[in-house]
Amino acid sequence: MLDKERIKEEIVAACKTVLDPEIPVDIYELGLIYSFEVKDNGQVVLDMTLTTPMCPVADSLPLEVQQKVMEIDGVTDVDLRVVFDPPWDKSKMSEEAAFVLDMM
Repeated sequence: MLDKERIKEEIVAACKTVLDPEIPVDIYELGLIYSFEVKDNGQVVLDMTLTTPMCPVADSLPLEVQQKVMEIDGVTDVDLRVVFDPPWDKSKMSEEAAFVLDMM
């Protein structure tokens, strides 16, 4: 049986290893991961955004996330969707990220 809770925890941990190169905070704490779902067959559907549509790493950052999630035991496929609705803003950051960026 697929341990969805373990996979969800590992997805969060994997996303916390991906840094936005322009901001010294991981993409999970920045609030760039909007949602994800683990299906019974091990497929992960993940919606993420970028700080701006013109982000210089718009091509590489989603691929890095997809690769790291794909490495999780039990994940069979990753359907990663880059979305811009709703647009990202600083209110999506965690308190930790806001503190690190001196935005509290």
